[in-house]
Amino acid sequence: MLVVMKATALPEEIQAVCEHIEQLGLRPHPLPGAERTAIGITGNKGEVDRGNLESLSGVADVIRVTRAYKLASREVKEEDTVVTFPGTDATIGGRNLAIVAGPCSIESRQQAFAIAEQVAASGAQFYRGGAFKPRTSPYAFQGLGLEALHIMAEIREAFGLRIVTEALDNESLELANEYADVIQIGARNMQNFSLLKRAGKLRKPVLLKRGLSATLDEFLMAAEYVMSEGNYQVILCERGVRTFADHTRNTLDLSIVPAVQSLSHLPILVDPSHGTGKRDKVLPLARAAVAVGADGIMVEVHNQPDKALSDGPQSIYPDQFATMMDELEQIGAVVHRSLPRGIRATSEAR
Repeated sequence: MLVVMKATALPEEIQAVCEHIEQLGLRPHPLPGAERTAIGITGNKGEVDRGNLESLSGVADVIRVTRAYKLASREVKEEDTVVTFPGTDATIGGRNLAIVAGPCSIESRQQAFAIAEQVAASGAQFYRGGAFKPRTSPYAFQGLGLEALHIMAEIREAFGLRIVTEALDNESLELANEYADVIQIGARNMQNFSLLKRAGKLRKPVLLKRGLSATLDEFLMAAEYVMSEGNYQVILCERGVRTFADHTRNTLDLSIVPAVQSLSHLPILVDPSHGTGKRDKVLPLARAAVAVGADGIMVEVHNQPDKALSDGPQSIYPDQFATMMDELEQIGAVVHRSLPRGIRATSEAR
C-alpha cells in the first residue's frame, strides 16, 4: 500500500500519517520527492483499510502496490533515487555518471596510494578496495582487514575519494560502516537475508551486487530487504551471471540496466571487470554499459596487475583507465549524461 500526500502537505501532516500507520501495527516508509511525499507501508498481511487513511489531513490518494518489491518499485517512487554524500558533490544516480575505481584488494599502503593517486588524477570520485575478501579457495589472499580500512580512510583524506568496500558478515559490516562511505554486499551474499537486514538498519549507502544466477525479481527483492529496514540508499550493481560461456569469466547482462530502470527508481552501476574477467574486454563493455544507460561504472585498476594478489587478469592499467574516462565522457554526452572530473590528486602524503 502507498499513501500519496498532497504537494501542499505540511511536515506535521506527514508525521501524523506515519504515526497513524504505526498505530495500525504497520511500518511507514516516507519517501520524499521533488513535488510530493509518498509513504510506503510494509508489514501488512492483507489489505489495509483505505478509508481510514484517505480521510487523514494532507492525503491525496491511497494506492495498492502490485509489486512484491514495494519500496524499490517505481509504483512507490516515480523519481530516480540519487544517492548523495555530505561534504562533496559526488553522487550516484541522476544525470552524472559515477565512476568507482581501485584495486580488487588493498595489498599495502604503497600500492593503495599509488593507484588512488592515478585514478583521482583521471577524475574518479569513488575508490574501491577490498579489506575482507571472499575467495573460492581458503588458501587465497583474504585481505588485510582493519589495516586496509585504515589505509582507505587515509586515501579519502588525501584525495577526497569516497570509499567503497565489501562487508562479508556482521563483524565486517560494523567495521565497514565505521570507515567506508558505501558498504558493498557482494554477489555471494546477495541473498544473505540476515546480512541485508542488518545493513538496512544502518544509515550508510549500500551497493548491492547481483548474485551469480539471480533473476531480476530476486535482485530487486534483495534490495527490498535492505529498504524494508529503513535504509533507502541502495545502489544496484550488475557484475555478470554464470552461464555456459567459457570465453569470459561471467556473462555481463547489460539488458538488465533498462529492465531495472523500467521497474525501479534505484540507481544501477555495471562492473565490467567481474563481468568479463579479462582485461581486454573491460573497456569495450564499460563503453557499452554507459551507452545502454547505466548510472556508472565500477572497475578494477591496478598499477602492477601481473603481481596482484587477487583478480590481476581483469584489472586494467592506470593508463587504460584514463583512456576509459575520456571515452566514457564522450559517450555520456550522447546519452545526456555528464562525467564529473573535478577531483585531482593534491596531497603529498604517500
